[in-house]
Amino acid sequence: QVQLVESGGGLVQTGESLKLSCEVSGDVLNIRALFWFRQPAGSQRDLVARLSDTGDTYYLNSVKGRFAIYRANAEKTLYLQMNNLKPEETAVYYCETAIGDTYYWGQGTQVTVSS
Repeated sequence: QVQLVESGGGLVQTGESLKLSCEVSGDVLNIRALFWFRQPAGSQRDLVARLSDTGDTYYLNSVKGRFAIYRANAEKTLYLQMNNLKPEETAVYYCETAIGDTYYWGQGTQVTVSS
């Protein structure tokens, strides 16, 4: 059984930072990739960042240089460090993992950036 639990969301002002966490339990040794998505209210879910099992990263263009995705805690925790946040980045942020051919999602954490 794989479970992902996000935390770290909240209300911040424009230009401030937040660090999101995603605790992964279960078959962590077979993780192929880890992702952070975000979904603004009434909009589609978009990929923000990806971390492969080889350490390769991908970032949405608009977050490059401001966001960082990484793992720690014996690979059981995925983080998304977000700096210089903007109001348009207000969304529910989700982490996802790919284990084999199966994808697992967390419940999401709300990030609200006030102007």
